[in-house]
Amino acid sequence: MEFFAATKAHDFFSFGPVADILGWIMDLLFRFTQSFGVMKIGLCIILFTLIIKVLMFPLTIKQQKFSKLNAVMQPEIMAIQKKYKGKTDQTSMMKMNAETKAVYEKYGTSMTGGCLQLVIQMPILFALYRVIYNIPGYVSSVKAYFETIVDAIGGTNAISTLTQFANDHNIALTTLTNKSGELTNTDQMIDILYKFTPEQWDKFQQLFSGSAADVIATTSQEIIDMNTFLGLNLAASPWNGFVPSVAWLIPILAGLTQWYSTKLMTSQTKVSDDMPGANVMKQMNITMPLMSVFFCFTFPIGIGIYWISQSVFMVIQQWIVNAYLGKIDMDEMIKKNVEKANAKRAKKGLPPSKISQNATTSLKQVQAEEEKQEADLRKKIERSKAQVKESNAYYNDNAKPGSLAAKANMVKKYNEKHNK
Repeated sequence: MEFFAATKAHDFFSFGPVADILGWIMDLLFRFTQSFGVMKIGLCIILFTLIIKVLMFPLTIKQQKFSKLNAVMQPEIMAIQKKYKGKTDQTSMMKMNAETKAVYEKYGTSMTGGCLQLVIQMPILFALYRVIYNIPGYVSSVKAYFETIVDAIGGTNAISTLTQFANDHNIALTTLTNKSGELTNTDQMIDILYKFTPEQWDKFQQLFSGSAADVIATTSQEIIDMNTFLGLNLAASPWNGFVPSVAWLIPILAGLTQWYSTKLMTSQTKVSDDMPGANVMKQMNITMPLMSVFFCFTFPIGIGIYWISQSVFMVIQQWIVNAYLGKIDMDEMIKKNVEKANAKRAKKGLPPSKISQNATTSLKQVQAEEEKQEADLRKKIERSKAQVKESNAYYNDNAKPGSLAAKANMVKKYNEKHNK
């Protein structure tokens, strides 16, 4: 039961169905390059990243259109926020929300206009990471080479041997084992074999003899060739202590390319220092690339190759997007947005004018309620003043206000009034 629980958790966090589809695409790419005699997982990762970027390009355009439109709307939204700054009562909050909604409807969009693209992209990005992190688990063409080795060493009968070897060589079993710490099936054996370095393959081969040793020698060499890209083992981590190596270029390039791609992305949407969250955005533009450097130092080099590839393709993509957005007539784009919003309203049987009236109607209702409350308050104040004036007139009758006579008269009338 423990193993099945761990498996279900793994499927959930890896976005199973999405990861399976992405793995299928990766497998097609591997078969494609294999038909030309090229079996390089690194090349497949780059091609894979390119295809995913192309598939997600329409979402990227929509998201950045919203960002540019949002930059145009910001002065109006900020003016509303400034107008209600410091007012936390419910009426003021309702008025601010109604006026803000009216601004978004004026431009034919909504407050959540940029969220849909992110909601769609997030499962893809997480699943993408999982596929790159564990190639044999999702790419059947690559998995076949590891299955050959598992069969040669005796299948699941060799679990104890493989577990002991992993422990002796500090190969982490995290995410590959159940709570008991034991390898439980062929797939998990393949997961750990994928982490072997060339040196570890040689040592592992020495544990066997005869045909098993021959199969390990031949197949492991093919795996090493597949998993080597630009002289680097994709399954290895760049960090091996404070000793610089060529592998350090991977996290450094990952950070630099992400920083430049982010800079290009924000160049079309100028962010004012007065905008809410402006400082946070600026800090994120620095901290995110630094986080990329940190993670790519600790993750397998294959993840770093993916990170660099997607940043490089993002830069190329951003050049295209910026050129496209630079030619867009904002008035025309707003007009089309409003027309699309009107079309959606028409399908619901609502007149197009209803779009611009909803927020205005809400705002008028709030204003009317506030005016009524203010009118009631004024009446109470006037009634109170009248009562005070009437009382003063009664007690100060026939005497100069504030004089001893007036005070004596006040005491006398008070006694008369309360002795009745």
